[in-house]
Amino acid sequence: MAGAATVSAAAEMRGDEGRPIRGVRLVLAGVVLALANFIVVLDLTIANVSVPHIAGGLAVSVSSGTWVITSYAVAEAICVPLTGWLSGRFGTLRVFTVSLAGFGLFSALCGMADTLGALVLFRIGQGFCGGPLMPLTQTLLLRIFPRELHAKAMALWAMTVVTAPIIGPIAGGWISDNWSWHWIFFINVPIVILLLFGVLALLRGAETPTRKLPIDGIGLVLLVIWVGALQMMIDLGREEDWFSSEKIVALACIAAVFFAAFVIWELTEKHPIVDLKVFRHAGFSASTLSLILAFGTYFSSVVIIPQWLQTSMGYTATQAGYAMAFAGVLAVAVSPVVPRLMQKFDPRLLVFVGVSWLGACSFLRSWWSSDSTFWMIAMPQLLQGAGVALFMVPLTTISLNAVTPEETASAAGIANFGRTLAGAIATAVVTTAWSNMSTGQGAELAASLNDADRVTQALQEQGLSADQARGVIAQLVAEQGSALGTTHLFAIAALVLVAAASAIWIAPRPRGDAKPEAGH
Repeated sequence: MAGAATVSAAAEMRGDEGRPIRGVRLVLAGVVLALANFIVVLDLTIANVSVPHIAGGLAVSVSSGTWVITSYAVAEAICVPLTGWLSGRFGTLRVFTVSLAGFGLFSALCGMADTLGALVLFRIGQGFCGGPLMPLTQTLLLRIFPRELHAKAMALWAMTVVTAPIIGPIAGGWISDNWSWHWIFFINVPIVILLLFGVLALLRGAETPTRKLPIDGIGLVLLVIWVGALQMMIDLGREEDWFSSEKIVALACIAAVFFAAFVIWELTEKHPIVDLKVFRHAGFSASTLSLILAFGTYFSSVVIIPQWLQTSMGYTATQAGYAMAFAGVLAVAVSPVVPRLMQKFDPRLLVFVGVSWLGACSFLRSWWSSDSTFWMIAMPQLLQGAGVALFMVPLTTISLNAVTPEETASAAGIANFGRTLAGAIATAVVTTAWSNMSTGQGAELAASLNDADRVTQALQEQGLSADQARGVIAQLVAEQGSALGTTHLFAIAALVLVAAASAIWIAPRPRGDAKPEAGH
């Protein structure tokens, strides 16, 4: 990407007086950048457990409520790959600051929304502003920290990604149950204000050079059309009975045609809005493929489990949040160790082990049932945290190590684009698959019920009417069908994660990852 030349991972950020940032100021600056990424990830997880509350408050179905998640993720996905161009045209720090302020503003507007349409619109604005924050926090961390501390800087960044699931589900559930779902958005505002003060105090005068770059308007329009059409196709598919609907077929054709046109245009444009040429690096391509498969599968579980717990298992939003929160505990413990492991082992091996570990945890979920206890639900969440920490940092290192320094911003933007789009698509696809599986399993159970008449009569003898007795049986069947659908879904997810783990071996061994000399 043309703007990527302004973002060299080897470059050193300069402060007000032209001196490198060092000491306490460097540490504080790193914390501010990491926290900025934290609130972006937090905003996905904090909303997941609150979807039933949001749907109820706005008088819409739970499936319609998932637009709150997908609209944010798609807007993020569209904006993330533009980060390199934006930073080259306007300056990395300036884009970061404006995006952070916009994120806070749209968070406040989301909290004030009183219709689903308004909330989705403001979530789109929030996603557009939050999108650049992810790659820019990575890029700025690599710039202000010396090269020998890059692994630790990425570990700090990765910790914000894996610790957000600790705070997000608990905060989202507790706020929804005790206050109002509006506060899951309002809570961002004071955090953003503090971070803006931190940016002005710690990074003031440290702007990167800019260039008058032409705007690739055609590439931008093509990007918006194909991503938007793809997401609309996926979100509307279940309601429209997929490809039996002319609307879905039309959206699929639009997405395919404009995606092909986008790829051709960007590969031939002198100043592309998204520099697809970074895919010529095998290490970047393999790590991005592994990231898309692993994160999409992982994120789909973050969406499905809270909904299952609340709709079928009788959990409140707070209780579902507690069960989900264990996902970040081991991640916090393991993340600081990963940079040292990278000095001793091939990063590809760490990625393979980490993603395979996620697959094993997904397989454990395939043994769940409607009788599963809280700790049976929480244990796979706890164990998977180690796998997330183990693959995130090495995967980022492999990805960014494979490209040239001037391509760092482009590579970071595209990788995060793949990650956010994978999360959005996985949410829509898995939600539909889960609903279909649950319904199908429920229908099979209903067809094979034994002694239904005797059970109905027994319930009537206990004081229920015939309709009430049949309703109790139908509810039990639906709960069992939902449990079976959930377990089958996670069995499939385990297989996808094994494929994601294997994909990393396509990448060549990263440069400069030689084992340390004896006695080092």
